[in-house]
Amino acid sequence: MGKLEGKVALITGAGSGIGAATARLMAKEGAKIAITGVPAEGVYAVAKELTDAGHNAMGIPTDVSKADQVETAVAQTVEQFGSLDILVPNAGIQMHNEDANLHTLPEDVWDHTHDINYRGVYLTTKYGLAQMVKQNTGGAVVIVASITALTGSSRNVAYMSGKHGLIGLSRHIAVHYAEHRIRCNSVCPGALERTPNHDQHPDPHGRDNRLRESIPLGRVGVPEDIAPMVTFLATPDASYATGANFVVDGGLTVT
Repeated sequence: MGKLEGKVALITGAGSGIGAATARLMAKEGAKIAITGVPAEGVYAVAKELTDAGHNAMGIPTDVSKADQVETAVAQTVEQFGSLDILVPNAGIQMHNEDANLHTLPEDVWDHTHDINYRGVYLTTKYGLAQMVKQNTGGAVVIVASITALTGSSRNVAYMSGKHGLIGLSRHIAVHYAEHRIRCNSVCPGALERTPNHDQHPDPHGRDNRLRESIPLGRVGVPEDIAPMVTFLATPDASYATGANFVVDGGLTVT
């Protein structure tokens, strides 16, 4: 029996990347999975992959910046699977070349980045926590932030500042929802082979080469490096962990 047998997880941004890798791993541990995010094709593809493998999963295309869509995703998850026990706010964008130079940063770049990366997590936790409190059976929230939240070195100021805010939000939830037996932790992934919106990166190959020289483990990461930590924090093995931030970055931030 898996460590998440009988649990229901809703994962945002789960049509690719860390979200998809986490969905696969949590499904193997026995959880029923609501795959949410955009575009719809990726969401449905991951859900089909899981159901074809014999797992319980459903795809719900969801723009996390839209309150009605997030509320609907939570409601559909509960209608289909009966509860909501695990919440993984993971959806995010990174506008790379446009998200730089604070003194000239276009307001629409700032707004769009925060609509997804910060407001999206606010909405996901708002409606997810409301369901968990209503159930009164506890729960686990794992917010996916970024190592950019830990330093000021990223040129992507909207991305970095939003991810920094997620660590604070995670700590708030940990303190104020402990009475409901709801745990909350954040995870800061390091540099991965594919960034959010990777095709928009101005120099993806040069980036990878530079990073390999800086990362003590000698390679950039993949989503499958991050999913085990996210999954662990949702299991009973992490029952005494809350309000913490876990870095998975191959040692990059300690150099």
